[in-house]
Amino acid sequence: MTPAFEKLQKHLKQLPGLGFRSSERIALNLLVEKPERLPALVAALEEAAAAVRRCSRCGNLAEGELCAICADERRDASVVCVVEHVPDLVAIERSAAYRGGYHVLHGKLSPIHGIGPADLNIASLEARVESGAVQELILALSNDVEGEATCHYLTQQLGATGRTVKITRIGFGLPSGGGVLYADSVTLKSALEGRRSYF
Repeated sequence: MTPAFEKLQKHLKQLPGLGFRSSERIALNLLVEKPERLPALVAALEEAAAAVRRCSRCGNLAEGELCAICADERRDASVVCVVEHVPDLVAIERSAAYRGGYHVLHGKLSPIHGIGPADLNIASLEARVESGAVQELILALSNDVEGEATCHYLTQQLGATGRTVKITRIGFGLPSGGGVLYADSVTLKSALEGRRSYF
């Protein structure tokens, strides 16, 4: 392969979810099989890079000061769901089960990887709580060590603001249609701890 092709493949391989073979197929498709798609792709990337930014309130993708969710007055801004990344927000929106606001941290605390509170979108969350506009925070972070540590940190920090805000955590457990027999011990533990009463 040519040096230019290898350079393109190397950059494609750095994208999430793409390995050597996938990046090679994409590069070949764009350069050899469907070269007419390349100018439109380059133009779309340049346009997105110039137009898309983080919402000043929640950290979601936006093309103006606020994202479409924060700008929607029909949503309940007093309830804020805290997520790690934008795809988490998209997944919750797709469920159509939630009509409040969001706050995207853009990661979770991970001392091993050198990610501390200053590296996350926490300061603006504290400012939202201190403003008094938020009555409940729903922590929808991963059910792993880093996610739990981040939840603990947020609970401690936001409790120190002096504002009374209800902090809840999403439930974890067996997926819909899943059975007890095939669940791992961590999932079963979460399911038992997150049980609720029918009466």
